[in-house]
Amino acid sequence: MGKFTIKGLLFFWICLQTSNSWSQEEQSRTEESTNEKELLLAFQKYSDSINNTFDYQTGSVVLEGDLALLNVPTGYKFLNKKQAAYVLSDLWGNPPSGNEGLLGMLVKENESPVDVSYAVEISYSEEGYIEDDDADDIDYNELLESMQEDTKSVNPERKKQGYPTIDLIGWAANPFYDQQNKKLHWAKELKFEGEEENTLNYNIRVLGRKGFINLNVIGTMGVLDDVTANLNPVLGSVNFKEGYRYEDFDSNIDEVAAYGIGGLIAGKVLAKAGFFALLLKFWKFIAIGLGGLFVAFKKRILGKKEEA
Repeated sequence: MGKFTIKGLLFFWICLQTSNSWSQEEQSRTEESTNEKELLLAFQKYSDSINNTFDYQTGSVVLEGDLALLNVPTGYKFLNKKQAAYVLSDLWGNPPSGNEGLLGMLVKENESPVDVSYAVEISYSEEGYIEDDDADDIDYNELLESMQEDTKSVNPERKKQGYPTIDLIGWAANPFYDQQNKKLHWAKELKFEGEEENTLNYNIRVLGRKGFINLNVIGTMGVLDDVTANLNPVLGSVNFKEGYRYEDFDSNIDEVAAYGIGGLIAGKVLAKAGFFALLLKFWKFIAIGLGGLFVAFKKRILGKKEEA
């Protein structure tokens, strides 16, 4: 459940291609079956050709910028920044502008970006040292209500720019802050306009001296149990190197972020005057599924047929 497979894309494409011709009774079932097999073989060839271009890494990986070390957790494999950017923008159809700070991506070891249940986008945001003294005082129910209102407020702009609207259903996993290891994680359940299955947005933040590393799980609610079962290995996989750690903060030279733990979860900046300004980039969710894959498939395999 929740896995975007080649067969799923096949069915989607077949529905599009045959919707105008189902009324033509002269089309035989044998001919349809042959066309389906040919399409499946074509897409399988396309899928394999893409997957063969990836250079997956396991073991210990120094993330770009030499600021952190990733020990790829068991059951996963890593794609570097360049390959991850290709997956997010070219393969899945997301705007390249969303790749700012991208460091790479984790996928399950027995999957590929063309046939994937979920992926973990890894990025870095250098927005200053985040003070965590508010962590114990946050009312997460109130915070959720505020986030739901903010989500609704940006929907008109999303609609104007051609993106689907989003409803924040609630917490898929309550926020938790590990004070000792300076790691924060929470999950949201989102409803995207036009999608039957709700979306899982599982967020992990590793706090550092000058900012934080994001580990964002990209998938549907169907993968929540799998993500939860692998949460501890993923949490422990990324750590800042000496000089970039949270405890390396120097108040004499380092910037302090304008928000704390609550603001990091909510996606807001708390200015000194007490004014909350919504940071739209915190509401970015990487779209994965039939839409992006179908666009790529049309361009690579069926472009000529579509234009004819």
